[in-house]
Amino acid sequence: MNKIAILNEQLSNQIAAGEVVERPASVVKELVENAIDANSTIIKIEVEDGGLQSIRITDNGDGIDKDDCERAFQRHATSKIKHERDLFAIRSLGFRGEALPSIASVSKTDVKTCTGDGPGTHIEVEAGDIIKKSLANSRKGTEITVSKLFFNTPARLKYLKTVHTELSNISDVVNRLAMAHPEISFQLLHNGKEMLKTNGNNELLQVIASIYGLSVAKKMVPFAKESLDFKISGFLAKPEVTRSNRKAISIFINGRYIRNYAISNAIIDGYHTLLPIGRFPIVIIHIKMDPSLIDVNVHPSKLEARVSKENELNELIRTTIKSAFKQEDLIPEAVQPKPKPKQDVQGSFDFQFRAHEKQQLKNFLKEELFSPSEQQKTEKIPFPQYEIEEESDENVVVKETMANEIESQRKSSDVKRIPPLYPIGQMHGTYILAQNETGLYLIDQHAAQERIKYEFFREKVGEVTDERQELLVPITFEFSHQEAILIHEKLDLFKRFGIFFESFGDTTFIVRSHPQWFPKGQEENTIRKIVELILEEKNPDLKKLREDTAIMMSCKLSIKANHFLRNEDMVALLESLRNCIDPYTCPHGRPVLIHFSTYELEKMFKRVM
Repeated sequence: MNKIAILNEQLSNQIAAGEVVERPASVVKELVENAIDANSTIIKIEVEDGGLQSIRITDNGDGIDKDDCERAFQRHATSKIKHERDLFAIRSLGFRGEALPSIASVSKTDVKTCTGDGPGTHIEVEAGDIIKKSLANSRKGTEITVSKLFFNTPARLKYLKTVHTELSNISDVVNRLAMAHPEISFQLLHNGKEMLKTNGNNELLQVIASIYGLSVAKKMVPFAKESLDFKISGFLAKPEVTRSNRKAISIFINGRYIRNYAISNAIIDGYHTLLPIGRFPIVIIHIKMDPSLIDVNVHPSKLEARVSKENELNELIRTTIKSAFKQEDLIPEAVQPKPKPKQDVQGSFDFQFRAHEKQQLKNFLKEELFSPSEQQKTEKIPFPQYEIEEESDENVVVKETMANEIESQRKSSDVKRIPPLYPIGQMHGTYILAQNETGLYLIDQHAAQERIKYEFFREKVGEVTDERQELLVPITFEFSHQEAILIHEKLDLFKRFGIFFESFGDTTFIVRSHPQWFPKGQEENTIRKIVELILEEKNPDLKKLREDTAIMMSCKLSIKANHFLRNEDMVALLESLRNCIDPYTCPHGRPVLIHFSTYELEKMFKRVM
């Protein structure tokens, strides 16, 4: 008796559904992608009970011809590819021809569609079988309703989560599709309540504001760059806006959302030391490339992709992000805490973009996006002209002195990334208080010196010069047998750091000289730390090792909290900070300084209303 049998069509579709249709969000993704491929400009998504009860997708796309309607529910039936070569240059979102038959095999599916030429077609499918076919109205486009998902596969149904969890997944899918296609108007409704609406005017920043809110949209930095093979563009959140995981990094290649760990790492590397440890940015990046350079046929869900020339793409992303932040003022504004809104008993989702925020967004887009940058505004800003109490002569002199010096700085070709700051005191031996014409600044003295020393050491670690300090008595180092073996293997790597080990026995080494810039009194400790960093790396990357070394040395040798500084020390520290390339964060991504504007301070004290 034969042991190998050919599976019937219905069972094959159910198996395919296990790969393509994991949950209601998968249904939404597949059907909306079909609507996008059908050249729709308006797509409406309506879900009931997190999609567990029903999902309806309505579009104004090309529609399906009546002769093709039944064929569309057969496995591998597709209009997206016709030849084998098409697999290597895919330009559509869907192409496998598995979505409709897979969805229909585990649900009750109702399709009304019309091409706009004559009456449309209405088909009802249950568990993969077409049970009814009739005429429909002549409205161009398609309406697909999927109800009672997994009703015939109870084992799969029991693995679905709560309504809120499934709704969250659906919202995430629709949000990313909206960011991928700002030229399309999307509307998402749950139980009749609008959760997202975009206007389809191809303004990505407006879509971002609809999803993340106006406050985040105001802190997004645009970027764009292209090379011979790639064109990238999008928006980066300023480092003060972070999340606890990578989910807010949205990567789109040729209009398709994908997950790619290497590209995600390149984005994070672009932020360099601007991100706090364990925090991740909000980034929306669109990548355009020849379809032949990407393979999306890696996984049934098409969320993963292989990219040719990936190293070149990642380097373009890294350098573009770094360059984008070089043009920005990244000093966080001090924000007064707002009272928390009362939580609903069922609490949870607040995806809807509220009416007052919509009006704020309109004003923001009108007044700020197309007006001079904040930096340009600051360069022209006069002293605040408010009705305040008469100031002392001493304060007037201080302000005039600051104004004159700032004006002379503006005329200088050596433009600093932060304005001149004048120390007025120290708080708890930890924070420097400084002022200028725009308001009050709080500076974390430890973070500031970490940044200063980090940039010094980062430059010095990359140099192997003849400027060396010869030692009268060599420094002796003893290591374990395993460490000694690794050190012998990596002697050339140590030389690139200016450390020349000489063997002095099986596990003993001596160092007769070291770079002059090694901190005095910390020479042995510095060498040991560099050894630890190099030995910890299985495949050491010289650039990363230099970064880690610079960060380690800057942290160990910086002033700590509860260390009181004289006024001249504070002046020197602030001037050194102004000379930094990136003075806004310490090497670990913590903010160095925070700004309180004069206007906000006077509002707090009710001097202006």
